[in-house]
Amino acid sequence: MDALQVKEDGVYVDCTFGRGGHSREILRRLGGAGRLLALDRDPTAVVAAQDITDMRFTALNASFGQLQQTLARLGIERADGVLMDLGVSSPQLEDAGRGFSFKLDGPLDMRMDTSRGITAAQWLATASENQIGEVIKTYGEERFARQIARAVVAARSRGALDTTRQLAQIVEDAVRTREPGQHPATRTFQAVRIFINQELEELSLALAHSLELLREGGRLVAISFHSLEDRIVKRFMRDNAQPAPVPRGLAVREADRAPPRLRLIGKPIRASQAEITANPRARSAVLRVAEKLAQACL
Repeated sequence: MDALQVKEDGVYVDCTFGRGGHSREILRRLGGAGRLLALDRDPTAVVAAQDITDMRFTALNASFGQLQQTLARLGIERADGVLMDLGVSSPQLEDAGRGFSFKLDGPLDMRMDTSRGITAAQWLATASENQIGEVIKTYGEERFARQIARAVVAARSRGALDTTRQLAQIVEDAVRTREPGQHPATRTFQAVRIFINQELEELSLALAHSLELLREGGRLVAISFHSLEDRIVKRFMRDNAQPAPVPRGLAVREADRAPPRLRLIGKPIRASQAEITANPRARSAVLRVAEKLAQACL
């Protein structure tokens, strides 16, 4: 909230409502003329948002990859701050019916928006061994991706693979060594979830939309929970905090280069040991902040 620098009369966007912790705090800091828009692709989160009866608040069932179009439909062209709290939420992890957790047995769904798209079980039932291996390797950074993919294909030939416990056991049997303190299925579940929901593609779109939406001095604040997300956020902020690149071989004066669009604010912030003790899920969180520069608003 401090990084977002909430102004009393500002317009803010909470791209990932979840259960509203950030939204409620933004509303507490806003004045009567302020406005908060909250997005979430999970219909259950939007239902939870109905508990907030505040005229300054609007909740929308939409992916943050549709950020600019969604706000345009509401007549909003500029915002003073955009907040992204990335990844899966605690309520989603703790609901066995959603299929996000290898610790709970439930249907192998993994969709953020349960009203559309294919489930993880449907994809695993039809994808090739190469496709499964590539997804687990790319999105899970799993060194045993090929072995896991082979085991999944072998398991589905013997019967339906449609529960989280089944997938977790297949991975556990296929992975020869474990990382200390981490379940062997952690990376596979992360990879399949990211792929099913196209999370990294959505993030790239949302970052680009945020840059266009922010007014001069507006803040972009992003909290990521794994290296793939953080890499995208880091590169986006870094690249836009530099003058526009010049094609090789083209003679352009430094003064004629397009100026930076963002200013990096401080260093990445990580959870303190006290916060990790109180909330172990914060252990991998990284918060990055950037501010829209005046030249980028011309």
